[in-house]
This record gives sequence, C-alpha cells and structure tokens, in this order.
Amino acid sequence: MIRLVSILLFFPLFFVFSQSNPITPQPHKLESFHIKTNQNARTCSFTVTIRTSCSSVTYTRDQISLSFGDAYGNQVYAPRIDNPAERTFERCSSDTFQIYGPCTYQICYVYLYRSGRDGWMPETVTIYGYNSSPVTFTYNTFIPGDIWYGFNLCGHASSSM
Repeated sequence: MIRLVSILLFFPLFFVFSQSNPITPQPHKLESFHIKTNQNARTCSFTVTIRTSCSSVTYTRDQISLSFGDAYGNQVYAPRIDNPAERTFERCSSDTFQIYGPCTYQICYVYLYRSGRDGWMPETVTIYGYNSSPVTFTYNTFIPGDIWYGFNLCGHASSSM
C-alpha cells in the first residue's frame, strides 16, 4: 500500500519536471516560392531591420532580396535590398530599410534570397508594419545561395506561396 501511494505521488511530479522547452523554429529552404508582383492593394510602409551576425563574413557583395507577408496572402517583395557601395550587411551591424508594399495583417512569414559568392549570415530580421505588432525572426545561420530561405509561422493559410 505504501508503495502504491508513493508511486501515485511520484507520477505527477514526473510530468511536472519532464516538460520540454518550447521548440525554437529554424529557417528552412522553400523550393517553390511565387512572388506576387501585381497585387491590387493599398500601399503601406514597413520598416525592416536586419542585424548581421558577428559570425558572418566581414561584408557581402551578394544580392539580397526579401519577401514577407501574412496568413491572408498579402505579400511584400523587395527585389534587392543590398547596396555594396554603402557596405550594407557588414559583420556585427544593423541595417534598416523602408519598404513599401501591399498592406498586411500580422506578419507571419519572411524569406531571404541570396545570390553571389561571398556568403552572408543574418542574425535577426525584425519587421514593423502598420497593422501588425513588430515581429523578429532569428536566423543565426548562413543563407544558402539561389534559394528562398526563411520562416513560415502562418500555418496552412500561406503555405501555398
């Protein structure tokens, strides 16, 4: 009987102390990503701040593109945000961009596209929009070349991008 009571007391404690930590989403490749270039929507302003990791190359001359959006199919696309003449994306630095595109609701996905030979490791991408709370996506990994790479935290609604 004492054994049964001690097992019954220990069992709930096992579940309390064995709870796992939340999983941090990791960026992933997106094989088929379709840019929506002719959305008939109001134009809104977004502020995007990209922090380059201190583990990145000193600076990159690669071409960097950005796309982000919401779960309702609203997509903002910036075909080139790099500027080698101004040394954007230097190691341990932050670059801020003003980007205009269709108005969105809460931003829930972001993808970066890198083309070139230098390589580049962003630390974070933070997006501030009119109808949404600021959202930060943590990369901390080198962006592969010639493929969209990022996060989709929208669920099923924007998985057909």
